[in-house]
Amino acid sequence: MRREEMTVVERVPGRAGELVLRRGGGHFEIVANGVFLMDTRGGRSERLHVTAAADAMPAPGRMMIGGLGVGFSLAAALAHPRVSEVHVVEREPAVVHWNRGPLAAVNGAALRDPRVRVAEADVVDWLAAATDGSLDAICLDVDNGPDWLVSPGNAWLYSGAGLAAAARGLAPGGALAIWSAAPSPAFVARMSEHFAHVQVTDVPELAATRGDPDVIVLGRRPE
Repeated sequence: MRREEMTVVERVPGRAGELVLRRGGGHFEIVANGVFLMDTRGGRSERLHVTAAADAMPAPGRMMIGGLGVGFSLAAALAHPRVSEVHVVEREPAVVHWNRGPLAAVNGAALRDPRVRVAEADVVDWLAAATDGSLDAICLDVDNGPDWLVSPGNAWLYSGAGLAAAARGLAPGGALAIWSAAPSPAFVARMSEHFAHVQVTDVPELAATRGDPDVIVLGRRPE
């Protein structure tokens, strides 16, 4: 099937290079340094990423979402009955601006919800400074997975030190969910050193075209 022609809505310098918001065929996509990041055509795996964490966490839950994207993850969190507060950590001001502007039409104006707190910050710095036990769920979608980083500095998030920091930031019974564009057995083994009941869920949404399913890795802090 012929891909629709995309037109540039806005092109801006970002913290890690050029960011472009494009539109075509009624959909939007975000490109960083010429590399496709995300779009509004699907979103099933992004929503599952958040709902899996919300299902597992204590209620009423305080959730942190690392990476705003096109807002689908945030919208799914706000629709979940166990979520009482959402902290969105997004380092690119343009992405926040787009979600308050043209992307609001596709995510239900999620940033306007009074339960949302937005921090324009690097998720590595934010998570390292989080108060112990201050969250019930952490959802990280800032890369294409532990082995496919958007920014080299994000490697810390998937290291033993990063996983330990996530565990400290969670209340007992809290959940950590990681979105990945491909399986990562080595990361799952590392996560099992810090979290109980680690499970991997395949989302075969894109497997037919890309070869690998999206993957959600979920672990819980012991109660």
